[in-house]
This record gives sequence, structure tokens and C-alpha cells, in this order.
Amino acid sequence: MASRILPPLLLLFLLLGSHCSTGAAAARRQLLQSRRARDPNSQVKFDFSPFLIEYKNGRVKRLMGTDVVAASSDALTGVTSRDVTIDPSTGVAARLYLPSFRANTRVPVLVYFHGGAFVVESAFTPIYHAYLNTLAARAGVVAVSVNYRLAPEHPLPAAYDDSWAALKWVLANAAAGGSDPWLSQYGDLSRLFLAGDSAGGNIAHNLALRAGDEGLDGGARIKGVALLDPYFQGRSPVGADSTDPAYLQSAARTWNFICAGRYPINHPYADPLVLPASSWQHLGASRVLVTVSEQDRLSPWQRAYYAALRGSAWPGEAELYETPGEGHVYFLTKLGSPQALAEMAKLVAFINRD
Repeated sequence: MASRILPPLLLLFLLLGSHCSTGAAAARRQLLQSRRARDPNSQVKFDFSPFLIEYKNGRVKRLMGTDVVAASSDALTGVTSRDVTIDPSTGVAARLYLPSFRANTRVPVLVYFHGGAFVVESAFTPIYHAYLNTLAARAGVVAVSVNYRLAPEHPLPAAYDDSWAALKWVLANAAAGGSDPWLSQYGDLSRLFLAGDSAGGNIAHNLALRAGDEGLDGGARIKGVALLDPYFQGRSPVGADSTDPAYLQSAARTWNFICAGRYPINHPYADPLVLPASSWQHLGASRVLVTVSEQDRLSPWQRAYYAALRGSAWPGEAELYETPGEGHVYFLTKLGSPQALAEMAKLVAFINRD
């Protein structure tokens, strides 16, 4: 008789035990979730995907643009690169690129600023190393790719100040008696160019304005500025996205994150269109190239920038180059594509034209 009663009792015991175990597991999960919610190591302060996530304890997790490659002699292009420290106190550095030149040749000097929304990438990442190798070889320039500090650890204007310091370093070292052997031997400061993509294009524009206002050491002048899909945004009604409240709110939040709330999105740093027409005449360059990719959400502001420059009192020459069917800075990831090669050919011609 006992043998018939035992299995049901055992089954009941097992069922109750299973239920209790399940309840205990759920309670443990709830406790862990509660602890995570209170843990500053896991609490998100700002999600700037796909670039980075900042946590409430100050930790920044970058989701891209962190790989680096060493300076080298590139067998494909024949370009040699090396790294220099510009300011040990801030860590500002640069990678220099030198194609094969004949002795006593003087060539244009190109100062380049990488993109990455002011928060990711560097002068040493594979994507920029490949791009600058190719550009230096095709344009025949001494190129200086600037590694500026990134937000949010170093919000704007840190990137502008670092890039200005790098430009001053280039001028000092390319001048007669300069200490950098490549710049002093091969650099021709009468053919000085600034260029940058995305955030780097924003930097190049703002440095050209500053150069026009303050002047450059030794009386140097910037011959040309190339703004490659530049990072310009604002509240100005220049396109469909400018009337999309959700997009404008997102753009304002990210800009606020980049500059730690120091400048509104309608500040000239972000939106040059708010500048009065008279201010454009201070742009310290003889010519400007603006490139636009058709599918870039920033393209309305980029086209409006070109139109504002053309319609201002600035006495220089402005060019607009558009690539149909491509997205923001496509030429970095599709370097060998026909569209990217055509755009680079335009940039090369812009630099080498008298």
C-alpha cells in the first residue's frame, strides 16, 4: 500500500520544489536587475550609438574607431609615414605622410583632420591610414593627419584648439630652419591646404575662419580648404530634415553632448549659416571645395553652406562636387570604388591647380 502512495507524494514534492526553485530564480534575477539599476557602472548616461555609450560613472565605451595601425612604408603607394608628438601636455599628435620625391622638390602641404562626430576615430586608425596613404601619393603632397582630443572626455572646443596648435606646429616646422626634416625639406607653405571629412570638415572650416581673423605665423596664407561631407547642422530651414522635429531634437542632443552644453546647435561652430554675410569675408583661404554625398542627411546644410559662401562678400572661389547615390563619407569605406576614385581625383586637381 505504501508503495502505491509514495509516487504521488514524491511527485507533489518534486512539483512544489520545482515551483520554489523557479520562484527563487526569478527573485534572484529581480535582485540582480535591481542592483544593476543602482550600479553606476551599468547605468547609461548618453547613448550615442553607433559611436559610443557613456555611463553615469564616467566610463566611455567606444563602439568603433579604436583600432590603430603603425606608421610604415606602404608598398602599394610608395608613401612613408611616421608619427610625431605636437604637444606632450595635451597628447596632441600627428601622422606625417611622405611620397617619393626627387631631391630639392617642394610640394604642397596638406593638413588633414579626421572625422568621427568628434567622438571616435583617430589619425592612426586603419581607415584613415589607408585614405591618407592614397591621397598623399595621388596628390604628391606632404600630408599631416592631426590626432586631436575627443569628446566627451574633452568636449569642444578642445578639438578646435588642438587642431589650431597642430596648424601652428606645421607652420613652424615647414618654415626655413624648421626642425621637422620632411616639412622643412619638402613643404611649400605658399601651397598650404586644409582638408577634413565630416567633423574634420567642420574643423577645417572653423580653422580657416580663425586664420582669417587672427592671421597665421610668418604671414602664411591658406591656399585652399577642402570640406568633405562636412558636419554642419542647425535649426536653419534648409531641407526636409530641418523641419523634422525628432531629427532636430536628436541633432541638438548629440551636439550638446559633443560640446558639453557650451554652445547651442545654432552656434556658428555647428551652423555656419547663422553667420552674417559680412563675416564670411574673413574666411582665410583663396578657394574652397565642398563635397556632398546625395544620401547624406547633412547634405542640405552642406549645399546651403556652399550657397552662402558664394553669396557672401568672400572674394575667393568656391566649388561644389556632388556624388549621387552614396551616403555620408562613403569614400572612406569604398576607397577603390569608381565614385570614390572620381572624388579623390577632384580633390587632387583642387590641390594641384595653380
